[in-house]
Amino acid sequence: MTTVDERRTAPAVPVATRRSPAGAVLTTLWAGAAAVVLLWWSDTGSVVGAAGWLTGAGRIAGLLCGYSCAVLVGLMARVPLLEVRVGSDRVARWHAMAGRYTVCLLVAHVVLILTGYAAQDHASVVHETLDVVLNYPDMLKATAGTVILFAVGITSVRAARRRTSYEFWYYVHLLTYAAVFLAFFHQLTLGNDLNGKPVATAFWYALYLGVAALVLWFRILAPVRLNLRHRLRVQSVQQEAPGVFSVVVQGRRIGELGARAGQFFRWRFFGGDGMGWTSTPYSLSAPPRGDLLRITVKALGDHSAAVALLRPGTRVWAEGPYGGLTADRASGHRTLLIAAGVGVTPLRALFETLPGEVTLLYRARTAEDLALGGELEAVARWRGAQVLYALNGPRGERPALTAESLRATFPGLAGHDVYICGPHGFAQELYGALRAAGVPDRRIHHESFEL
Repeated sequence: MTTVDERRTAPAVPVATRRSPAGAVLTTLWAGAAAVVLLWWSDTGSVVGAAGWLTGAGRIAGLLCGYSCAVLVGLMARVPLLEVRVGSDRVARWHAMAGRYTVCLLVAHVVLILTGYAAQDHASVVHETLDVVLNYPDMLKATAGTVILFAVGITSVRAARRRTSYEFWYYVHLLTYAAVFLAFFHQLTLGNDLNGKPVATAFWYALYLGVAALVLWFRILAPVRLNLRHRLRVQSVQQEAPGVFSVVVQGRRIGELGARAGQFFRWRFFGGDGMGWTSTPYSLSAPPRGDLLRITVKALGDHSAAVALLRPGTRVWAEGPYGGLTADRASGHRTLLIAAGVGVTPLRALFETLPGEVTLLYRARTAEDLALGGELEAVARWRGAQVLYALNGPRGERPALTAESLRATFPGLAGHDVYICGPHGFAQELYGALRAAGVPDRRIHHESFEL
């Protein structure tokens, strides 16, 4: 897997681009929210007094929160239409936004309903809260679900996320399923807009059961089928740069996976320092060949650091392929790939397989940090492409990747498709420079692997 297959020939023209269904998906989600508001509106008569206004606002917040919970879980289901056609990074951003909406709606629902009930019963909020939690049907379960959702929300805040390991965040995030399950039943028993209304209740069941079916199929049954069918195991591990290792995985009928350059899988390695407990995304760092897949990993956390300790024969559990950073996004015959650090891995695979005229710009601190550099040079010679490096100066000064420097280095830059992969801050700065250099937004392609 470390050499270029000389028999392959890069196609002369790009494959046809496929239009992203992102707009249609978002329209459908907002239409669902509008239907929920319509449900509340059709069931709401005249509102009288402060208590009526508070409980009415609490009801609509609760309905929208319930709908948002279903959307939140649906976006976690790893549906190929979303993960591949829309792009995993965009779906992750939608999920994060839906999570913020859900927590805000949950807070509004709890505060407004309890305050409204207290005003209606002429009682204190504390007394009303204890009465609701302890005496109302299904409220103990709903309270437990609420606490879990708050915990998930807190650990997902960027400041908290930076201070916790990926493994801890991953396990806490999985509790979202339990939270939604626990909170579901009180929506039917206590929700005025659902209780005793067969059509509305059927709609709510269809929504939640449909989302549950997606999770069951795409997160459980499909991965089980994949791994039983392909029987993946580690073939070899080799060091590429300081702290960077490539893992070659062997399996049966790998071609049937349909994996493409630029995509990634979520990986578990059994028998290696607890690496089977966490599913971690790593990109393919070479196109699939025969019965082999390869990933290249930099030691950044517990899971990635343990990759160096893997031994041949270790059983592998993979889920995927995911990601839309593929040749389908290209719309012309000239492409610029810009990688930073270990972000070179999906671009290394694209560098070999993208059609047309391709240039790769690789940003790293030092020459020693250039992972897969020998392979990149070999690919460049084979296909007549170009590899450029942006390394720190002798005193550590960073090279400036500005609109002016990019235009000077790459003539006709505005006519290129540009693929970016690297740390989030690097990608953001580079996106701004590319837009200032005249590259249209539709020609800038990026997937972030920061979860």
